[in-house]
Amino acid sequence: MVASQIESLSLIEIAQQTRAAALKLGGLSTDERNSALEAVAKALTLATPEIIAANQADLQTAESEHLAPALYSRLKLGESKLQAAIAGVRDVAKLPNPIGVSQIHRELDEGLILKRVTCPLGVLGIIFEARPEALIQITSLAIKSGNGVILKGGKEAINSCQILTRVITQALASTKVDPAAVQLLTTREEIKQLLELDQYIDLIIPRGSNSFVRYVQDNTRIPVLGHADGICHLYLDKGADLAKSIKITVDAKTHYPAACNAIETLLVHKDIAEEFLPQIAQALQAEGVELRGDEATRAIINAKATREHDWQTEYSDLILAIKIVDTVETAIAHINHYGSKHTDAIVTEDQQTADIFQNQVDAAGVYHNCSTRFADGFRYGFGAEVGISTQQMPPRGPVGLEGLVTYKYKLTGNGHIAATYTGINAKAYTHRDY
Repeated sequence: MVASQIESLSLIEIAQQTRAAALKLGGLSTDERNSALEAVAKALTLATPEIIAANQADLQTAESEHLAPALYSRLKLGESKLQAAIAGVRDVAKLPNPIGVSQIHRELDEGLILKRVTCPLGVLGIIFEARPEALIQITSLAIKSGNGVILKGGKEAINSCQILTRVITQALASTKVDPAAVQLLTTREEIKQLLELDQYIDLIIPRGSNSFVRYVQDNTRIPVLGHADGICHLYLDKGADLAKSIKITVDAKTHYPAACNAIETLLVHKDIAEEFLPQIAQALQAEGVELRGDEATRAIINAKATREHDWQTEYSDLILAIKIVDTVETAIAHINHYGSKHTDAIVTEDQQTADIFQNQVDAAGVYHNCSTRFADGFRYGFGAEVGISTQQMPPRGPVGLEGLVTYKYKLTGNGHIAATYTGINAKAYTHRDY
């Protein structure tokens, strides 16, 4: 349901509609939900010119308002990015059904059978800045997992979000999915109201700047899934291969510097610094990267001096802080102190050192000899992602369908009562798994 259709409704009424539609959605068959996703993919494909035009209007406004470069990059929805998002919708449809999966099937006693079965969370509240393709990804995952979704995009992406939501809900109208399962909010004032709807919304997923995510986390009783910072590290160990080091460093910093999985700090072992750093610096500077370094780094290459805040900053830009370290343990200590528990990587040919690094770095993703840019639900084969979580409790890392379902216990008996299993003559449970 797009903004023009819900202006006369209060936010509570919208949430009630979404919850009612979500209950029906969760009861649909896998084929019915997959058919709805295919209808959405076809509709988005047909509306591609209209979607691109709406995004161009947002970009023009962003330019006139001097939107930050990182946010502008996330806002831009070119045809290739849109087609990738549409492909993601179809990939989600191909994934196994996450609802109704039996996780436990256990006989407590003869005729008393316990099952633990997956079910939808209910209603998701998604608040995001820029990133119009996130609307497509999250909506497709919500439909597949049987959840309703209330979307709140940033004002910088209002035209993109409105056309995407209209196309999606119109496509759903021809399927078994009630279009009211997908709602779009358009005003900033609605964010605070949305965060107060703990009676109707089961999970909030914010995607945006550090300050924005922290605001959401601090102003709601609803569980929040997400991350505030993306301070990712790459450590080049003394056992690193030079060619791999250059290739991985350049990719992890420059492939998409505005992404939360781009590296912000490069740590280099002292034994290879004099040989590696000049060549890596040359490759990075050729891509327009501004280098900042500690005193030891600046004794080898030309770089601006780092300050304490550089180790704590997510630049989301072509800026990289560099530090020379004595040991892998020093690198790990630096990462665990300054990192955001997002994604960190090591380059080394020494498997024992790699194992130490991967076991001791506290992050959702810990990589060996590859770029941090692989931290992504689509690249993990999740079809898409609703976001990346850096919390300790699961789900952690890129979150796909498995993070959008919970479970319930179903117990079936035949007149069984608890008193039978208590007291002196208590009957024993069989606890036999099927």
